[in-house]
Amino acid sequence: MKAKCRDWIGVRIGHLTVCGTTDQRKAGYTVWRCKCDCGNEILLDTRTLQRETIRDCGCITKVKPGQKDMTGERFGRLVCLYPEAGTRGQRSSAVWHCRCDCGNECSVPRAQLVNGYTKSCGCLGHPPLKDYVGKRFGRLTVVSYIGKRRGMHFWRCKCDCGRFCDAGQTSLQNGETSSCGCLAEERRKETLKFMDGTSVKILENTLSGRLIATNTSGRTGVYWDPKTQKWRAKIEFKRKTYDLGSYQRKEDAIAARERGENMFRECIDEYYATRAKEEADAG
Repeated sequence: MKAKCRDWIGVRIGHLTVCGTTDQRKAGYTVWRCKCDCGNEILLDTRTLQRETIRDCGCITKVKPGQKDMTGERFGRLVCLYPEAGTRGQRSSAVWHCRCDCGNECSVPRAQLVNGYTKSCGCLGHPPLKDYVGKRFGRLTVVSYIGKRRGMHFWRCKCDCGRFCDAGQTSLQNGETSSCGCLAEERRKETLKFMDGTSVKILENTLSGRLIATNTSGRTGVYWDPKTQKWRAKIEFKRKTYDLGSYQRKEDAIAARERGENMFRECIDEYYATRAKEEADAG
């Protein structure tokens, strides 16, 4: 009795899966569309399916004479399924199709398996996929799974500040990523001691006499103007540049710069007074 459509669709024979029927007939038997694990499709009639004489599209080769049969052997997380056609590498190493413990399949040269260079499909270098939805990592709460990027699992996270970001599973686990970036920004501001958009730390460095490499006057904010043939003084404060005048003598330009730096000192004093008050209130 010939098999009906519903008896074969979805049935696996070796590396073939029956996908559907066709309008073709062969010797009175229905011809079926079969998809191989490699992605190719072939047509087989019902009698061939019943006999199971064809189990792949032809992509799978038999072990060549003199070649060791490693079918079923385990190498790390990999189990050899069958040898593939073709070779790889300078020594023409045979290629084996393997299944990893994580469920993925991959093709690996025999030499890499035997020498221990390849022990997984690539998942061994990254933590296995876990359900992290709802879990917290620092300021981040995992919202959903995104997928794989560069072999690493990525998750969509919501930060306590309200912004969203994508983070790698490994980065979350080892604490490398704990916010959308706002934490690093806060630490930077804390280090630079920001007040009204101005870094108190930079002001303190300026008053300490630190000079940039191109400075020729020996004083920050004082430079020679070749157009006027005079020394000019300027100062930048709260994103504004103040022209402190031009002078024949460099000493006069330096004195003007020093007078302008009183704005720096007032800002620094205000910052530390405010900080002391906040710490006192918190205590």
